[in-house]
Amino acid sequence: MIARIVSLIATVAFAISSAHAQAPAGNPFVGTWKLIAADKILPDGTRVVDYGAEPHGLAIFTADGHYTIDVFRDVRTKFAAKDREKGTFEEYKEAQLSSSCSFGTYSVDTAAGKVTLHTDRSTYPNNDDTTVVRDYELKGETLSWRVSPRLDGSIPITVVRRIDVQGKRD
Repeated sequence: MIARIVSLIATVAFAISSAHAQAPAGNPFVGTWKLIAADKILPDGTRVVDYGAEPHGLAIFTADGHYTIDVFRDVRTKFAAKDREKGTFEEYKEAQLSSSCSFGTYSVDTAAGKVTLHTDRSTYPNNDDTTVVRDYELKGETLSWRVSPRLDGSIPITVVRRIDVQGKRD
């Protein structure tokens, strides 16, 4: 009897750990993604880098519907004073313009190819407490989406590659 109980507990534990090691069916976003490109498409259709040739960042989408997206320019200017509270206007401006980060909750409509992001907070305060729907494209382990056009008409595009699915390295 004890052997059956131990066997049952082991089976349940294995089933739970296996479920956490795979992206849930129907939600291809779950996991950790490494930023591989942060470009922009100019009004004439030309695609150019927006955060440098080798931007840094991660996107994490949890199975329970939370996300964080962090994008940083590949080369960033250091503060001369070596104190974040003593930067110059230009240093603060550069720090703000060389990163784009947000977190909140999300949902995916795989049939429509759309992701809805409910942003709690962002490095750009105007995006706090907002909801956006973005078209996405998933090719194998590479995910991309376009951001709303900027005032200059350029359209940012974020490209990430999956590096982990809920604790299971790919």
